[in-house]
Amino acid sequence: MSADKHPPGRLVFDDRDGLLRIRISNPARYNAMSLSMWESLGQTLAAVRQRRDLRAIVLEGEGDRAFVSGADISEFGAQRNDPEQVARYDRAVADAQQALSTSPVPTIALIRGICMGGGMGLAVACDLRYCNESARFRMPAARLGLGYSLAGLKRMYDMLGAARAADLFLTARTFDGREAARIGLVQELFTDADFGSLAAERVSAVLANAPLTMRAARLGLRHLLGGDGAPSADAVNEAVLACFGSTDYREGQAAFREKRTPVFKGQ
Repeated sequence: MSADKHPPGRLVFDDRDGLLRIRISNPARYNAMSLSMWESLGQTLAAVRQRRDLRAIVLEGEGDRAFVSGADISEFGAQRNDPEQVARYDRAVADAQQALSTSPVPTIALIRGICMGGGMGLAVACDLRYCNESARFRMPAARLGLGYSLAGLKRMYDMLGAARAADLFLTARTFDGREAARIGLVQELFTDADFGSLAAERVSAVLANAPLTMRAARLGLRHLLGGDGAPSADAVNEAVLACFGSTDYREGQAAFREKRTPVFKGQ
């Protein structure tokens, strides 16, 4: 197939050993997300929701220059120009971010370089975010005349609080990885040289943990955050009880007594 037949950018999937790694690849535009990429991400995440073998999902950008620079603005004239197109585009973005935030398994954003607009939306929809010192963040909607969805704004508000969310949206300023760590946008900041190895350690730590425990914790956090579709207290309590009735609970106790590393099966 000739190059001009391909949609702008693509998602690259690496699915093995319980980890689904999704690489956002549009390097000519700093990994900007096209409409087809937003739709593909939402569809993929929806397709893996019921998989019992899946332990975690990692989202990362192609190369070192960018995680995601935002939505692909070059498409807006053709793909986001009338009310019907705007609705389709906004639905694709909302579906992808909602699928990340409600995923049954932990979601992890590995952020190198530019993370702006829709990239920040994707990152905040994940449970864990790690960035390097070269990371640069910005919410530029006010410089583009775009309206930002209430669901996306709520995630930023829940993560950072009203004062900091207002700062990012109303000033549209750029800030670095150190500030992202200071304000709690990312859990940890790593040097450029150490980012690959330390981020891999964090991913490995998540993969080694008890899946049912992580599921219960995620449900509990979503319940506490509230909002449309938040799990009920009964659903959280049921997930907690499932942990205590599991084979993994017995394995965890046995491993503690025997001073060895537990091997969890998600059962």
